[in-house]
Amino acid sequence: MTQATKIRTHRDLDVYKIAFDAAMHIFRLTKHFPKEETYALTDQIRRSARSVCANLAEAWRKRRYQNAFLLKLNDSESEAAETQVWLEFAVSCEYLKAAEARELYATYDKIIGKLVNMINHPDQWVIQK
Repeated sequence: MTQATKIRTHRDLDVYKIAFDAAMHIFRLTKHFPKEETYALTDQIRRSARSVCANLAEAWRKRRYQNAFLLKLNDSESEAAETQVWLEFAVSCEYLKAAEARELYATYDKIIGKLVNMINHPDQWVIQK
C-alpha cells in the first residue's frame, strides 16, 4: 500500500468492492431458485457470499492486532471458497447455467487471490504502533 493509495474504510478496498458486487449478483440470481431451496441452498450461498464482505469489514477494523486481522481475512477466504462450493451445487441442481457459475467462480478465485495476498503481506495493512 503506497501513500498515494487512500484507503480509509473497508469499502475502499478493491477486494471488498468485487466481493460486494459478486454477492449482489448472487442475490439476484438466487431469486429464481425453487422455493424448496429457500432455507437450504439459497440461504447458504447468500450467507457465505455476504460473509466475505462482513469478514473483510471486521478485518479492516482489527488492523491494530495482526493476529486478529489475519483471522478475519482467513474467515473471509473460507467464506469465498464456501460460496464456490454452493455455486457448484447450484449448477448440479440445474438452478444456474454453467456459464454464469463459471464467471462467478472465477470472480471468487480473484477474491481469494487478493485475500491471500493480504494474508501473506499483513505488514502493508496492519496499523503500526
